[in-house]
This record gives sequence, C-alpha cells and structure tokens, in this order.
Amino acid sequence: MNNLGFWKKLKKPIFCLAPMADVTDCAFRQIITKYGKPDVFWTEFVSADGLASAGKKKLLIDLKFLKNEHPIIAQIFGSKPENIKNASALCAKLGFDGVDINMGCPDRSIEKQNSGASMMKNPKLAEKIIKAAKEGASKLPISVKTRIGYNKNEINTWIPFLLKQDLAVLTVHLRTRKEMSNVPAHWDLMKQIVKFRNKINKNTLIIGNGDILNLEDGKKKIKESGCDGVMMGRAIFGNPFLFSPHVRHVEIKEKLKILIEHTRLFKKLFSKHKNLAIIKKHYKAYVNGFEGAKELRAKLMEIKNTKEVENIINDFLNKI
Repeated sequence: MNNLGFWKKLKKPIFCLAPMADVTDCAFRQIITKYGKPDVFWTEFVSADGLASAGKKKLLIDLKFLKNEHPIIAQIFGSKPENIKNASALCAKLGFDGVDINMGCPDRSIEKQNSGASMMKNPKLAEKIIKAAKEGASKLPISVKTRIGYNKNEINTWIPFLLKQDLAVLTVHLRTRKEMSNVPAHWDLMKQIVKFRNKINKNTLIIGNGDILNLEDGKKKIKESGCDGVMMGRAIFGNPFLFSPHVRHVEIKEKLKILIEHTRLFKKLFSKHKNLAIIKKHYKAYVNGFEGAKELRAKLMEIKNTKEVENIINDFLNKI
C-alpha cells in the first residue's frame, strides 16, 4: 500500500520545482519562496555513498533547508542499498517531508556509479534501492524521478515496473537518456503513462517534466494528459516569479535588486562551503534581454567577492 504522506493533502494540480545540481540550493529556494513558492520543493541531488563516507560533512550543506520551504523532498542517488537505506534514515532525521531517488540523471560520472539513468538498465537493482529507501525513511513517502527510457522509448516496460513498487509519486522526464534535452519532450506519451498508473497502481501520483514554460502551460499539459502535476526546471532561471499565480511584467531594476538579494543570501548561507562561481549561473539568467546586459554580464563574471556584485549592479542602476 502506497505511503503518500503529505502528498495526499495537496490540492491538484501540483506544481513542483525540479532538482538541479548547483542551482536549487537553499539560497535559491529562499528567493523562490519569497516571490512565488511551488507546491513542493526538491533539494539538489546528493550521493548516498558520499553521505556514508568521510566526506559526509561537506555534502550535508546540500541538504540544508529552512522551515518556510516545507514541503521539501530530499533527492538522493546511489546503487548500494545499505547506503540508500542509511541516507533515507538521515533525511527523515533531518526533517524532510519525503525522499526521492534519482533514476534519470544522464551525467556520465553518475552513471559510472550505476546510478541515475543507468538504473533503467537494471530493474532488479532499482527494486532493491526503492525497498532500501522505504526501510530507511520509515514513515516518509518515497518517490522516483526518471525518464521514458535509456536509448529508446521504454514506457511499456520501465513505467509499469516502477508503478508496481508502490511509490508515492513517479516523476517522468518525457525524454530518453540518449535524447538528453536535445529534442522536444514527448508529452504525447503522458496519456499512456497515466493509463498504466490507473491500471496498475491508482494511488501513485504522476508528475510530468520537460519543456513546461509557465503555470498556464503546465495547467494545459496537465489537463490534456491527465497527470497530477508538473515539475518545472529550466523555466525558473532568471524568473523567481515563475510559480506566482499573479503574472506580471518584471522591470529590469526589480530583477537586478533580486540578484543582489540572492547574492547576499548565498554569502550568508554558503560563504564557508560553496564557491562563488556557483551563483554566476544565476547571474547569466538574471542579466539577460535588455540594453547593456552583455556588458554587465561580462563584469559580473569577473567578480571576486559579493561586495563587488553590489557595486557593479548599483553603478548600472544609477545610469538607467
């Protein structure tokens, strides 16, 4: 029987922020919480093997979250059941609302560990990993994020297999591992995935992922396909208002002031733990599509400390 935990209390449709490495950290989630909070947050993915190693302390910073981010899911990856079990127990102890297992990441270094997308080639191991997560997480709901297949569409085998594992939620990125993000997401397949769910395990929630532009586009895809919600990723870059129900035009000045706010938060939360280069990904997104953006971006890419960011932005704002 599925353990849905907090999921059963959520109103549909459900809107989630995708887990993205070196992007969806606590500082970024705090900005999103303030300007347009999704129904559910995910952490960046964290190695279960790493959490079982001497380097555990360094990884714990990726599991940092604040009270106003609930409900929040910890995403982990790994191919050793014992480490998955212990990592899931740790996530429960830290106060997360659920544990998600990454079975879709196409990064080669992750696949070399028999994790991420490589799980699609080893259902027996995937089953053991899910079982271990359930044992470790105790009462927390367990979910999986995956793709439609490895080299080709495998929804007729892979999706039914996962649905038989009594997951609370199954998030499907509607591309194969081979396709990466180089082709449009196959939203035409979602109806069939929902049919499988209705036949095999009607309690598992289905979340669709891939090419969702905004809330309206998400609502349209949910209505057309019958899934329970969507997960948005790339659309959040430079748009902290993505999940806000109040659509409005964001002025350049406001966006740049949020950039400074984000930088201050990053410094406050991570100055001793993370390289400043990480936040530069966000600068590229914030500083885009207006006159002088290219030159401003170039200056921000050269910064050595967060104080420089404020000086550069304020200097620019004083000139417009």
